[in-house]
Amino acid sequence: MKFLYQATSHFNLANLFTFVNITAGLLATYFITQNNFILAIVLAWIGGAFDIFDGKIARKYKLSNEFGVQLDSFADFLSFVLVPVFLIFQAVYSTSLSGIWTILAAVVSIYYVISGLRRLIHFNINTDAGEVSKYFTGVPTPLGAILLWLVYLTHAYNILPAIAVIVLMAIIGWSLNSKLKVPHP
Repeated sequence: MKFLYQATSHFNLANLFTFVNITAGLLATYFITQNNFILAIVLAWIGGAFDIFDGKIARKYKLSNEFGVQLDSFADFLSFVLVPVFLIFQAVYSTSLSGIWTILAAVVSIYYVISGLRRLIHFNINTDAGEVSKYFTGVPTPLGAILLWLVYLTHAYNILPAIAVIVLMAIIGWSLNSKLKVPHP
């Protein structure tokens, strides 16, 4: 069990938490395909909880390494970029839109995915393993996912029309790579 506390192990404790995040994201994707949006959202939030703890564990036990940084970004891409976009496309766009609006929704969804991926790659290139800054530049992908969940809920409760969801997804996608300063928790 020594491997759990060795930074050189790909299966150290911090990375195991990240693997749970990935598993939750994969399961959420499956449940979205089954139109079980509630369970998908619960799994995404579970993945988010494990994302919080993997970083804290890595810093506390000095387990940060390049593998863990890359693994965490992959998990973030799955759980905080792909899952919420897929959820909104399946739950909102495919049931509420048609014609040119569906095409626009697809373009904005792709824009969001590319924005999230760009943000994560840029973050990895400019961050050293174990380093934590006081502020994020641009909205972090987990916060972007939370904002998308809120947008989804406002649509689910008939507060926002699908077209407003498209506009808000585009704005949140832009914010991922903006110059906005977001305090690091």
